[in-house]
Amino acid sequence: MENLNWGLQMTVLGMGLVFSLLALLWLLLTVVLKLDKEPVEEETKAAPAQETAAAAEGAAAPADDAVPAQAPERPMVNGLPADLVAAILVATHKHRQTMRRQAAPLVRAVWPGSQMFASRWLATGRARQTNNWQPRGR
Repeated sequence: MENLNWGLQMTVLGMGLVFSLLALLWLLLTVVLKLDKEPVEEETKAAPAQETAAAAEGAAAPADDAVPAQAPERPMVNGLPADLVAAILVATHKHRQTMRRQAAPLVRAVWPGSQMFASRWLATGRARQTNNWQPRGR
């Protein structure tokens, strides 16, 4: 019973310490966020509505000598759009990476069956395939 009481006291002490530190961290982060706010300039608050309305009208009025908008010319590479060439390049790189992972039989240093003895891993696998395990008594 003495060990149970000691265990409960340690549990309460440990959990209390963890949660009190979490509360302290929460309080610290809240204080830092309150102190870290940028001050608002008084000049931007006191701008008269007439000045902002006049600036908006001036910006919205089209100029007499304005050039109409033109669509930008698409960059080309050997007669193909550049974004299509980039997509093809990405696809070929992904294909090479996939094929490189599958190329293990093609780039072997030793042809299968040419060595006298196989590795332990291979021998164990072959033994498990050829010797089926049968439970005794059946």
